[in-house]
Amino acid sequence: MANPVWTGVVAFGLVSLPVALYTATDRHTIRFHQIQRGTADRVRSRRVNERTGDAVDLDEIVKGYDTGSEYVIVEPKELDDIAPGRSKAIEVRGFVDLDAVDPIFFDKTYYLGPRGEQYNKIYGLLERALVESNKAGIATFVMHGREYLVALKAENDLLTLHTLHWADEIRDPHQEVPDLPGETEPTAAEVKMAHQLIDALTTDWDPEAFHDTFQEKVKALVEAKAARETVEKAEPAAKPTDVVDLVEALRASVERARSLKDTGEKAGTSHAARVRKPAPQKRAASTSKNGSLRSLTKAELYEKATKAGIRGRSAMTHDQLANALDRAKGT
Repeated sequence: MANPVWTGVVAFGLVSLPVALYTATDRHTIRFHQIQRGTADRVRSRRVNERTGDAVDLDEIVKGYDTGSEYVIVEPKELDDIAPGRSKAIEVRGFVDLDAVDPIFFDKTYYLGPRGEQYNKIYGLLERALVESNKAGIATFVMHGREYLVALKAENDLLTLHTLHWADEIRDPHQEVPDLPGETEPTAAEVKMAHQLIDALTTDWDPEAFHDTFQEKVKALVEAKAARETVEKAEPAAKPTDVVDLVEALRASVERARSLKDTGEKAGTSHAARVRKPAPQKRAASTSKNGSLRSLTKAELYEKATKAGIRGRSAMTHDQLANALDRAKGT
């Protein structure tokens, strides 16, 4: 059972609901220690006095605001004393339609739970009212010395709290992003082909179909280096599409997507599964004595090359891997 990261009350109108806030998401980042190159010595960060060089305990550190001529010292308790609602209330300012909040404002998600069975009725009432009205409560509260703008929503039979960016934290894209299309107009044929491609690739949203492949490759890299082996390098990034060949590129993409669709239907798979995991395209048969290798994907060839102990495999293309396996088999 997780520990709450904050406790307080949700206040809307004259109703107060005691709640506990729980982290709703994790980040599966692989952690590395800092090591001095050529040694096994850890490198650590230390809090030191800039003038004396002496280490400083955490409880001896306070906040200081630089006015230019001196530091104004602020104690943690002083921040709590001025916090709206004394840091313990989520004050709902009003309720808005969910569709009215632009997705760019959403930041992090938390779960909200009632603090005690005696508050289940109030909790359930608010959850049901938000579901049936399709609205979210917009509120502010203070946590860990910072004020947050939040949206209180009902999702999957519980209340959730989504921190929002403040309006002045959203950057103007026209000032941040160079070379926006502006008055550029695509042709009717390009628009038609783009719609066809979107239709051909349309599927149901299934978050379970996606996973962090880079994290998996980092783990594989660590394991391979520990075993004194090499790993397969990633394919180079796709080259930018030539504007002159845009329609042809769109047409080829549509044909490929439809081909995968037909293959999936013949195999009895759903459209969603087909788009999420398209069947690997088989390559043309080779005239080599082991032509079946050409029908394997590069990942499958690399696995065979690893088992065969072929040197330099991490830098090889698909065909080079197949040829190397051919030669290894013939020796």
